[in-house]
Amino acid sequence: MAGTVHIIGAGIAGLSAAVELAGSDTSVVVHEGSGHAGGRCRSFHDDALGGLIDNGNHLLLSGNRAAVAYLERIGARTSMHEADAVFPFLDVRNGARWDIRLSPGPLPRWAFSAATRAPGTSAMDYLRGLGLAFAGQKLTVAEALGLPKGSPGREMFWDPLVIAVLNAEADEVAATLLWAVLRETVGQGARACRPLIARRGLGPSLIEPALAYLAMQGARVRFNARLRAIDLASDRARAIRFVDGDLVLGENDSIIVALPHGLIGEFLPGIPTPEGARAIVNAHFWVPASAGVPRLLGLVGGTAQWIFARDSIASVTVSAADRLAEEDSESIAAKVWNDVRRALALGATPLPAHRVVKEKRATFAQTPANLARRANTRTPWRNLFLAGDWTDTGLPATLEGAIRSGVSAARAVLQTRAP
Repeated sequence: MAGTVHIIGAGIAGLSAAVELAGSDTSVVVHEGSGHAGGRCRSFHDDALGGLIDNGNHLLLSGNRAAVAYLERIGARTSMHEADAVFPFLDVRNGARWDIRLSPGPLPRWAFSAATRAPGTSAMDYLRGLGLAFAGQKLTVAEALGLPKGSPGREMFWDPLVIAVLNAEADEVAATLLWAVLRETVGQGARACRPLIARRGLGPSLIEPALAYLAMQGARVRFNARLRAIDLASDRARAIRFVDGDLVLGENDSIIVALPHGLIGEFLPGIPTPEGARAIVNAHFWVPASAGVPRLLGLVGGTAQWIFARDSIASVTVSAADRLAEEDSESIAAKVWNDVRRALALGATPLPAHRVVKEKRATFAQTPANLARRANTRTPWRNLFLAGDWTDTGLPATLEGAIRSGVSAARAVLQTRAP
């Protein structure tokens, strides 16, 4: 018998594993401790804003091959708007606007033209990124780039990119993680850098279609199934203990644990996990339809960093937001709105209806020291596997990394069952 694969956690990593396993001769059951799927990637209706908002903003690119494959498999590829590889920016301090406009192919011709790069920067500012390829495991992005903080290259290009991708400042995060992203996206040219923006929301694009696909394939998803413990023998997991009852594992059953890194130590002692976490703050504002909000706009020089627009809602992301997340929501909303109204030329428009969402443990601290603390998919227990953006995917803690981790865990399970 093929046995059953029990997936603990219905975040993106857990859903990715379930989708990969669905349709095989394996029975799949997903156990989610909360009342909804998606984890940190979900959508909900906000009455004050009168529309659907995402818990947090996530940007996918056409070069995120695992994410694209996931969307295609669950039948949701057309739910994403694919934009041109053009990234508009605004300096909120002086109103300067520019576009980073990627060129076709791997040669970065765009970096050699003042019309397609940030003002005040030179081609060499961008070519310094090649140093990331040789940085190894110990250097930070700032050390690998060799650009001083406050220089045009750092301020107008590298810092916004690093903070968005790695959720921390360039002098903290591992250079090798940024290179892993650049190699698959910017390094491939415009065709791999086309933004994929959810037309209705991340839930309708990434979560709801996955649940429908799993149901169609006969997989089960249990909500409000809170994990209490996992019984471990010397070489295998023997039982899963939930608040609502225990589940004894058969000889051919397996577990994929797809929980945040901060919970792993509670259930799986001895598994290495990254130390520390970093916050992300998202603020959502109602704006008049006439505001002409672009689908995506990068900001420098203020508190807000990226604006995502859908219908009459402007959603703003602030990464590396540990200090900001300690402030009260109204103070955060006022600061961020000050940048938004400048970006959208709304003059002295007062603070509109809004919602602030804080994720104080949005990602693990992606430092060089933590690279060695990212766990492998396989564990000392032959029937227990790990998934999550914190595992050793080679990528930062992103949607792409989470999806790949789920695929890797699912394939590892199937390999153990191969004749």
